[in-house]
Amino acid sequence: RAIWLAPFNMRKGDAKWLAPIGLSTISLIATDRKTAGELIEHGENQNRVRISKKISQLGSYYVTGTAAAALYLAGRAANNARAKETGELAGEALINSILVVGVLKAAAQRQRPSSDESSGEFFDRGTSFPSGHSASAWSLATVIAYEYGKRKPLVPVIAYGAASAVSLSRFTGRKHFLSDVLVGSALGFAIGRYVYRQRHDSSLDSPRDHSTSSERIL
Repeated sequence: RAIWLAPFNMRKGDAKWLAPIGLSTISLIATDRKTAGELIEHGENQNRVRISKKISQLGSYYVTGTAAAALYLAGRAANNARAKETGELAGEALINSILVVGVLKAAAQRQRPSSDESSGEFFDRGTSFPSGHSASAWSLATVIAYEYGKRKPLVPVIAYGAASAVSLSRFTGRKHFLSDVLVGSALGFAIGRYVYRQRHDSSLDSPRDHSTSSERIL
Protein backbone atom coordinates (compact mmCIF):
# COMPACT_ATOMS: atom_id res chain seq x y z
CA ARG A 1 0.00 0.00 0.00
CA ALA A 2 2.77 2.41 0.94
CA ILE A 3 4.63 1.70 -2.30
CA TRP A 4 1.58 2.42 -4.43
CA LEU A 5 0.88 5.63 -2.52
CA ALA A 6 4.51 6.76 -2.71
CA PRO A 7 3.93 9.05 -5.75
CA PHE A 8 1.47 11.04 -3.64
CA ASN A 9 3.89 11.34 -0.72
CA MET A 10 6.99 12.55 -2.49
CA ARG A 11 9.37 14.96 -0.81
CA LYS A 12 11.22 17.87 -2.38
CA GLY A 13 14.43 15.88 -2.40
CA ASP A 14 12.81 13.11 -4.48
CA ALA A 15 12.65 15.41 -7.50
CA LYS A 16 16.43 15.28 -7.76
CA TRP A 17 16.26 11.75 -9.11
CA LEU A 18 12.63 11.43 -10.24
CA ALA A 19 12.81 14.33 -12.70
CA PRO A 20 15.85 12.97 -14.61
CA ILE A 21 14.35 9.48 -14.72
CA GLY A 22 11.02 10.83 -15.95
CA LEU A 23 12.62 12.95 -18.67
CA SER A 24 14.92 10.09 -19.67
CA THR A 25 11.97 7.70 -19.92
CA ILE A 26 10.05 10.09 -22.18
CA SER A 27 13.13 10.57 -24.38
CA LEU A 28 13.78 6.85 -24.62
CA ILE A 29 10.17 6.02 -25.48
CA ALA A 30 10.40 8.55 -28.32
CA THR A 31 13.55 6.87 -29.67
CA ASP A 32 12.87 3.24 -28.73
CA ARG A 33 11.89 2.16 -32.21
CA LYS A 34 15.09 3.62 -33.67
CA THR A 35 17.45 2.16 -31.07
CA ALA A 36 15.79 -1.26 -31.27
CA GLY A 37 15.94 -1.10 -35.06
CA GLU A 38 19.66 -0.42 -35.00
CA LEU A 39 20.25 -3.84 -33.47
CA ILE A 40 18.52 -5.40 -36.46
CA GLU A 41 20.35 -3.18 -38.96
CA HIS A 42 23.67 -4.44 -37.61
CA GLY A 43 22.51 -7.99 -38.15
CA GLU A 44 20.82 -10.56 -35.95
CA ASN A 45 23.96 -11.62 -34.13
CA GLN A 46 23.15 -15.01 -32.66
CA ASN A 47 26.12 -14.94 -30.31
CA ARG A 48 24.99 -11.61 -28.89
CA VAL A 49 21.46 -12.89 -28.38
CA ARG A 50 22.70 -16.13 -26.83
CA ILE A 51 25.05 -14.37 -24.40
CA SER A 52 22.40 -11.79 -23.55
CA LYS A 53 19.93 -14.54 -22.75
CA LYS A 54 22.37 -16.23 -20.38
CA ILE A 55 23.18 -13.00 -18.56
CA SER A 56 19.53 -11.97 -18.31
CA GLN A 57 18.66 -15.21 -16.52
CA LEU A 58 20.46 -13.81 -13.48
CA GLY A 59 17.53 -11.42 -13.14
CA SER A 60 14.82 -14.05 -13.41
CA TYR A 61 12.56 -14.39 -10.40
CA TYR A 62 13.62 -17.96 -9.67
CA VAL A 63 17.32 -17.00 -9.59
CA THR A 64 16.89 -13.84 -7.52
CA GLY A 65 14.38 -15.60 -5.29
CA THR A 66 16.79 -18.47 -4.76
CA ALA A 67 19.56 -16.02 -3.89
CA ALA A 68 17.34 -14.29 -1.31
CA ALA A 69 16.35 -17.63 0.20
CA ALA A 70 19.97 -18.80 0.28
CA LEU A 71 21.04 -15.67 2.16
CA TYR A 72 18.27 -16.13 4.68
CA LEU A 73 18.96 -19.83 5.27
CA ALA A 74 22.72 -19.31 5.42
CA GLY A 75 22.20 -16.49 7.89
CA ARG A 76 20.10 -18.69 10.13
CA ALA A 77 22.53 -21.59 9.92
CA ALA A 78 25.54 -19.39 10.72
CA ASN A 79 23.69 -17.25 13.26
CA ASN A 80 24.46 -14.22 11.07
CA ALA A 81 21.76 -11.64 11.70
CA ARG A 82 22.74 -9.41 8.79
CA ALA A 83 22.69 -12.19 6.21
CA LYS A 84 19.36 -13.39 7.58
CA GLU A 85 17.86 -9.90 7.37
CA THR A 86 19.28 -9.42 3.88
CA GLY A 87 17.47 -12.53 2.71
CA GLU A 88 14.22 -11.45 4.36
CA LEU A 89 14.26 -7.93 2.96
CA ALA A 90 15.40 -9.08 -0.47
CA GLY A 91 12.50 -11.55 -0.58
CA GLU A 92 10.05 -8.84 0.43
CA ALA A 93 11.46 -6.44 -2.19
CA LEU A 94 11.21 -9.12 -4.87
CA ILE A 95 7.58 -9.87 -4.04
CA ASN A 96 6.73 -6.17 -4.17
CA SER A 97 8.55 -5.84 -7.49
CA ILE A 98 6.62 -8.75 -8.98
CA LEU A 99 3.32 -7.19 -7.95
CA VAL A 100 4.15 -3.68 -9.17
CA VAL A 101 5.62 -4.86 -12.48
CA GLY A 102 2.69 -7.22 -13.07
CA VAL A 103 0.15 -4.43 -12.66
CA LEU A 104 2.12 -2.03 -14.86
CA LYS A 105 2.56 -4.65 -17.58
CA ALA A 106 -1.18 -5.32 -17.58
CA ALA A 107 -1.89 -1.59 -17.81
CA ALA A 108 0.71 -0.70 -20.46
CA GLN A 109 0.33 -3.83 -22.68
CA ARG A 110 3.32 -2.81 -24.75
CA GLN A 111 4.55 -5.04 -27.55
CA ARG A 112 8.10 -6.38 -27.32
CA PRO A 113 10.83 -5.34 -29.80
CA SER A 114 10.54 -8.66 -31.63
CA SER A 115 6.91 -7.90 -32.53
CA ASP A 116 5.50 -5.69 -35.28
CA GLU A 117 8.87 -4.42 -36.55
CA SER A 118 9.83 -3.00 -33.15
CA SER A 119 6.95 -0.54 -33.19
CA GLY A 120 6.73 -0.63 -29.39
CA GLU A 121 3.03 0.15 -29.36
CA PHE A 122 1.32 0.49 -26.00
CA PHE A 123 -2.13 -0.97 -25.21
CA ASP A 124 -1.59 -3.71 -27.78
CA ARG A 125 -1.70 -6.88 -25.67
CA GLY A 126 2.04 -6.95 -25.03
CA THR A 127 4.13 -7.53 -21.89
CA SER A 128 7.25 -5.44 -22.54
CA PHE A 129 6.83 -2.44 -20.22
CA PRO A 130 8.49 -2.41 -17.73
CA SER A 131 11.26 -5.01 -17.60
CA GLY A 132 10.59 -7.55 -14.87
CA HIS A 133 14.11 -8.98 -14.99
CA SER A 134 15.57 -5.50 -14.47
CA ALA A 135 13.25 -4.79 -11.54
CA SER A 136 14.06 -8.14 -9.95
CA ALA A 137 17.82 -7.74 -10.35
CA TRP A 138 17.85 -4.21 -8.99
CA SER A 139 15.59 -5.06 -6.04
CA LEU A 140 17.99 -7.75 -4.89
CA ALA A 141 21.12 -5.71 -5.67
CA THR A 142 19.86 -2.65 -3.80
CA VAL A 143 19.06 -4.52 -0.59
CA ILE A 144 22.46 -6.24 -0.66
CA ALA A 145 24.27 -2.98 -1.41
CA TYR A 146 22.57 -1.14 1.44
CA GLU A 147 23.16 -3.98 3.89
CA TYR A 148 26.86 -4.45 3.19
CA GLY A 149 28.01 -1.27 1.45
CA LYS A 150 29.25 0.60 4.53
CA ARG A 151 31.57 -2.18 5.67
CA LYS A 152 32.49 -3.62 2.28
CA PRO A 153 32.53 -0.89 -0.44
CA LEU A 154 33.16 -3.45 -3.16
CA VAL A 155 29.80 -5.15 -2.55
CA PRO A 156 27.67 -2.33 -4.08
CA VAL A 157 29.99 -2.22 -7.10
CA ILE A 158 29.49 -5.93 -7.72
CA ALA A 159 25.75 -5.90 -6.93
CA TYR A 160 24.90 -2.87 -9.05
CA GLY A 161 27.27 -4.01 -11.78
CA ALA A 162 25.50 -7.36 -12.04
CA ALA A 163 22.09 -5.66 -12.05
CA SER A 164 23.25 -3.28 -14.80
CA ALA A 165 24.48 -6.22 -16.87
CA VAL A 166 21.10 -7.92 -16.54
CA SER A 167 19.29 -4.74 -17.57
CA LEU A 168 21.52 -4.15 -20.60
CA SER A 169 21.19 -7.78 -21.67
CA ARG A 170 17.41 -7.44 -21.85
CA PHE A 171 17.94 -4.77 -24.50
CA THR A 172 20.76 -6.44 -26.44
CA GLY A 173 18.81 -9.69 -26.39
CA ARG A 174 15.83 -7.85 -27.97
CA LYS A 175 13.53 -8.71 -25.10
CA HIS A 176 12.88 -5.10 -24.10
CA PHE A 177 13.23 -1.52 -25.25
CA LEU A 178 15.62 0.81 -23.44
CA SER A 179 12.74 2.64 -21.75
CA ASP A 180 11.39 -0.69 -20.43
CA VAL A 181 14.80 -1.42 -18.94
CA LEU A 182 15.21 2.03 -17.40
CA VAL A 183 11.80 2.01 -15.71
CA GLY A 184 12.23 -1.57 -14.49
CA SER A 185 15.65 -0.77 -13.04
CA ALA A 186 14.39 2.41 -11.36
CA LEU A 187 11.43 0.55 -9.86
CA GLY A 188 13.67 -2.22 -8.54
CA PHE A 189 16.06 0.26 -6.96
CA ALA A 190 13.27 2.35 -5.43
CA ILE A 191 11.47 -0.69 -4.00
CA GLY A 192 14.66 -2.23 -2.64
CA ARG A 193 15.65 1.04 -0.99
CA TYR A 194 12.17 1.57 0.45
CA VAL A 195 12.00 -1.92 1.96
CA TYR A 196 15.48 -1.56 3.45
CA ARG A 197 14.74 1.84 4.98
CA GLN A 198 11.44 0.69 6.43
CA ARG A 199 12.50 -2.68 7.77
CA HIS A 200 16.22 -2.55 8.48
CA ASP A 201 17.24 -3.31 12.05
CA SER A 202 19.49 -0.37 12.95
CA SER A 203 21.06 -2.35 15.81
CA LEU A 204 22.98 -4.30 13.17
CA ASP A 205 24.95 -1.14 12.41
CA SER A 206 26.48 -1.01 15.88
CA PRO A 207 30.21 -1.81 16.25
CA ARG A 208 29.29 -5.20 17.68
CA ASP A 209 29.80 -8.02 15.18
CA HIS A 210 26.57 -9.96 14.62
CA SER A 211 28.11 -12.89 12.79
CA THR A 212 29.81 -15.88 14.28
CA SER A 213 33.57 -15.99 14.27
CA SER A 214 33.66 -19.30 12.45
CA GLU A 215 31.23 -18.54 9.65
CA ARG A 216 30.63 -15.21 7.94
CA ILE A 217 28.31 -14.50 5.07
CA LEU A 218 29.59 -11.97 2.55
